[in-house]
Amino acid sequence: MPSCCGRSGRGQVETRLANLPPCLIGMEACVGAHHLSRKLQVLGHDARLMPAKYVRPYSKGQKNDFRDAEAIAEAVQRPTMKFVATKTADQLD
Repeated sequence: MPSCCGRSGRGQVETRLANLPPCLIGMEACVGAHHLSRKLQVLGHDARLMPAKYVRPYSKGQKNDFRDAEAIAEAVQRPTMKFVATKTADQLD
């Protein structure tokens, strides 16, 4: 799946996830991820943000989109994972 923070990628992700039943969605925390997390929570999804440094240990090999997604999917399911609270637009300014 493309990065959530690219303009065209974000719109495609939102459209796809709007048509799915509510589910757990993990993302590395960044400004774009906070925006997307707020939109997904409105749709009923359980969007969880994680610091990249906590996701990195789950990565298997060199960095690419597939391996990043695999590491995030593994990390978000860990019971001891520390998540970042989704910030409002005002908090990010």
